[in-house]
Amino acid sequence: MKLSLRLIVLLASSITLVTLVVTWNEVRIEQLARQIDLQQQAETLTERLHDIVEPRLRQGFLKQVVDEAERFSARAHLAGVAIYDARGEPLAITSTLIDVPRAGPAVMANCPPSADGCGELTTMGDRPIYVYSIPLHSDSGVDGLLTTFNDATAVSTRSAIVWRSALLYVVPQVVLVALVTFGVVRSTVLRPIARTARWMQDLRIGRATTLQDPARGGLLDPISVEAASLAETLASARVAAAEEARLREAGDSLWTPERLRVGIQNRLQGRRLFVVSNREPYHHVRRGNGIDVLVPASGVVTALEPVLCACDGTWIAHGSADADREVVDERDRVRVPPDQERYTLRRVWLTREEEDGYYFGFANEGLWPLCHIAHTRPIFRRGDWDQYQRVNHKFADVTLEELEGVEAPFVLIQDYHFALLPRLIKDRRPDARVAVFWHIPWPNPEAFGICPWQRELLDGLLGADIVGLHIQAHCRHLLQTIDRSLECRIEWERMAVNRHGHSTLVRPHPISVAFPERQEDPRGGGPSEERLAVRRNLGASGLFLGVGVDRIDYTKGIIERFRGIERFLEKYPAYREQFSFAQIGAPSRTKIQRYHDLVVEVRAEADRINQRFQIGGWKPILLFDEHHDHHEIRPLYKTADFCLVTSLHDGMNLVAKEFVSHREDEDGVLVLSQFAGASCELQDALLVNPYDTEQLAEAIRTAIEMPADERRRRMRCMRRVVREHNVFRWAADLVSDLADVRSDAADAEAVSGYGASPA
Repeated sequence: MKLSLRLIVLLASSITLVTLVVTWNEVRIEQLARQIDLQQQAETLTERLHDIVEPRLRQGFLKQVVDEAERFSARAHLAGVAIYDARGEPLAITSTLIDVPRAGPAVMANCPPSADGCGELTTMGDRPIYVYSIPLHSDSGVDGLLTTFNDATAVSTRSAIVWRSALLYVVPQVVLVALVTFGVVRSTVLRPIARTARWMQDLRIGRATTLQDPARGGLLDPISVEAASLAETLASARVAAAEEARLREAGDSLWTPERLRVGIQNRLQGRRLFVVSNREPYHHVRRGNGIDVLVPASGVVTALEPVLCACDGTWIAHGSADADREVVDERDRVRVPPDQERYTLRRVWLTREEEDGYYFGFANEGLWPLCHIAHTRPIFRRGDWDQYQRVNHKFADVTLEELEGVEAPFVLIQDYHFALLPRLIKDRRPDARVAVFWHIPWPNPEAFGICPWQRELLDGLLGADIVGLHIQAHCRHLLQTIDRSLECRIEWERMAVNRHGHSTLVRPHPISVAFPERQEDPRGGGPSEERLAVRRNLGASGLFLGVGVDRIDYTKGIIERFRGIERFLEKYPAYREQFSFAQIGAPSRTKIQRYHDLVVEVRAEADRINQRFQIGGWKPILLFDEHHDHHEIRPLYKTADFCLVTSLHDGMNLVAKEFVSHREDEDGVLVLSQFAGASCELQDALLVNPYDTEQLAEAIRTAIEMPADERRRRMRCMRRVVREHNVFRWAADLVSDLADVRSDAADAEAVSGYGASPA
């Protein structure tokens, strides 16, 4: 209310002041115009009377002059006429003049003798009078003065009318402005502020988390946006604090984003971390006339973003989206996340030839099938290898540019796209601590020996201080491959490789997922309602629902999975029409012929099995070969009776852990390939050989018929594993190991200092 009153008083004062100034100026202009008109009229009348009076006065007919002046004054509506002699004494004065001065008008004192006439505005009594005088001449010179007195009351009256009109105008205007101001301030300022204040009060005491009805597009839009961001940050901090308190109370050691942030700050001690990956954490894409920001689903982004935010780090990645170039600065940088800007994303641009050769060619037609041993023949072309080297050198140049001026930096390289990069960085920055994480399996030495450039790849990897893989078996395979291919010394107990004076540690760091907090259904429905809704959306019928979520990749064993379902329905026909399996399969890398053909094969196999068993509107396999985001997949995880993960070979496979993490009801069964890295941790899953169709069919039957108590016991154990070994712990362990490593420059300095003789 005080704000409204102050605004009203301020606006009313401003309007009144402006109106007074404008009116005064208008009155002044009006008076000047009327004075000019009055002067012209007075001149005309006085000159006409002068032509009558002057000849008669020369002839001495004073009485006739007075009579003529009386008649002329009445006829011309003058206030009066006076005639003065040369000394200023009145010779004749009309009867209408009462307050006429007995001496000549003062105007003649300032009027030169040569002037034709002079006038001024004066007051006689209480009336404004315009006095105009013309000299009367004789043969000897000026004999007198003819003066007319013109009533100027109209000028003052008009000015008063203007002032009165202005006052009558400004009063309702001020009232109207006051009402409008009060209404606008109340609706666009006071109410939003009051609503925001109430919301902030609720937020402070924990009763609200989101701002309802924000003032979008209005005066307070910037404040609303910042308030919403503040609310989200505060809510996250509150949840993190509550979770930390609960964990301390329970003596638990769960890693959270906040714990990771604080832990990394302590470990890095102010030093910066640089992450290098092929995939960027944010895509800028053009949508209509604007640019949207997309966050690709990635466990690596989830794990490493808190680390980069904690140390104001830099993420270096291939800028592949169509609007990526439009948002970077002159050094190809952009601050992210978009709403908080906590770290830097440095984009690297690749040509079409570079991307085809390095990514689709050598990395995904060569290294990917080589490492997965999924019986798809690797393809190695010299041109692809050249592009792979060129891109690794390009990323090395960009990374070294970012490292300029940074003392003892930490560099974390992601995946098989950059096997050469550790050596390229370490050779030029020996003070940098470099780790590379290999997200795919490492095969046995015989399999890896197929690669024509295995020595170059291994030498590049050994430039790192730490090489991380998912499981111990992959670490052992890597060491065996190095032992057979390069001249080096391997410390098997410490799992370290010594080559050219540099030591590289090989460590297992199984990646995981962010264990979700328990969420209530906002619609208020129970598990049964959600289950029915999911099945209705899928078009599934029957009592039992299985789910599979994969990229369409030959390593995922999708066709083997379908054949296991086929065999299950052959052996147990009672489950026909009682069982449906939903396969979410997003096509990927379709520029590669093998992947393009695989999509056709998967569709054909699903159609074949459905045609064989379909009864009426029921069919056993529901194939959705398109991209689904996490919000669409989560209900499937939460309501399916079992999940099939049948990888033919996989470094980890996070689908298995995602399924477990979303089973808040501690129900459901995971059927997991023994060739997926996740099988080393999730021992309570039903472990299968996906090539064994009979075993896979029996595992499906076991999953459906497993007693509820056993299902919950197994799921409870797996959830504990995933919860305690989540993706934030993975990031903490990896960066902590890197922080514990001594850089080559520090080792060289220590050796030099130790060997120097005292002065």
